[in-house]
Amino acid sequence: MKYMATYDLMETMRNTNQWLGATAKTMASYPAVAMVPHPAIKWLEAWGEVTERSFERMVAKPDWGIHSFTCEDGKDHLVTVETELEQPFGDLIHFKVLGRDPKPRRVLLVAPMSGHYATLLRSTVTSLLPDCEIYVTDWHNARDIPVSEGKFDIEDYTLYLVDFLRHLGPDTHVIAVCQPAPLTLAATAYLAQEDPTAQPRSLTLIGGPIDPDATPTDVTDFGRRVTMGQLEGTMIQRVGYKYKGVGRLVYPGLLQLASFISMNAETHSTAFTDQILRVARGEAADHDKHNRFYDEYLAVMDMPAEFYLSTVERIFKGREIAENRFVVDGVPVDIGAITSVAVKTVEGSKDDISAPGQCVAALDLCTGLPAEKKASHLEEGAGHYGIFAGRSWRNNIRPLVLEFIDANAGAPRVISETGQKADSKAANKPAGKPTKKSAA
Repeated sequence: MKYMATYDLMETMRNTNQWLGATAKTMASYPAVAMVPHPAIKWLEAWGEVTERSFERMVAKPDWGIHSFTCEDGKDHLVTVETELEQPFGDLIHFKVLGRDPKPRRVLLVAPMSGHYATLLRSTVTSLLPDCEIYVTDWHNARDIPVSEGKFDIEDYTLYLVDFLRHLGPDTHVIAVCQPAPLTLAATAYLAQEDPTAQPRSLTLIGGPIDPDATPTDVTDFGRRVTMGQLEGTMIQRVGYKYKGVGRLVYPGLLQLASFISMNAETHSTAFTDQILRVARGEAADHDKHNRFYDEYLAVMDMPAEFYLSTVERIFKGREIAENRFVVDGVPVDIGAITSVAVKTVEGSKDDISAPGQCVAALDLCTGLPAEKKASHLEEGAGHYGIFAGRSWRNNIRPLVLEFIDANAGAPRVISETGQKADSKAANKPAGKPTKKSAA
């Protein structure tokens, strides 16, 4: 019960700060106060505006904001977000472009369940939408999931991916971003063993901790320093009475956000100070660079406790994926069973979350995969966010990923007369020659 009280206390603090910001903004804009010609009034109003907006965003799920785009025919086409497969902890959604014939590239974008909503990949989706049929894993906020729905750990996450891939069919190309990279690799290996005809055509892993010990970071060091008992005692709380998931054990989003900010506290402090000054000078706008970034960054979701704890214990501490010892629902998963799915890894040279070396370790685990089906790319000068949503992604990485998808698309897999999925002669093309930034 004390953890439920702690959860409600954090929400109370957030709500209070939002109220303080709104009060300061309202008071400073009151006509009588406007008669006082003092710059502190403007500063107070600016502080209130930035504070209210920041704390308000922490409990609101951002909208995808992808309403239309111009297609090759020169016309603007509407985009709708449709739910393809609905599950208690996450849905498979499809970005359908109305009036456009389906694109041959069918891409499943696996979003992380690491504190932020899938909308964190908005710019990634936007950049791929003109050339692909885009499907995304849209994970739910654990605070809104009733306890009656049961647990959700990394094995359940993996089985969700298996279900999504079976639903989409074998002519799918998967792009996993950050945290889900090792579990997406495991899901592909699981299908290779249990349902080979449902395997995707290609798998692109972007900045994921396949082998966290390959290149230690602050994240991996933290995982090594603390015990599971310490994590469970300090990080896990019960959802309060305000939400549908009351009583569910979670790693609260507000607590995660505090951890995110503490990693670069000085940078964030400077960013908010500068924004307050810009608002005071009348130079800020509703959708300026600061607001676009922090509206997404501050929007956090609660993570199921069992998912968070099993990730730390089995992926980081136990290195079950790195040592090819992962078990899903009682089935030992052998990553070496992947023999036909092309695998590409993408890393950023300045990534301080999943440092270079952690993700490319996946290629060594794919012992059954021919060399021509493996590829890797190291983006010089790119940080963690940049390799899937920044300029590096748009200008360099995205074209390479699309080229990799096309090189390994092969002939469509068809359904035989007996009802079994049969694979036409699969393409076995190299994923491009190595360059200074890319090595196969």
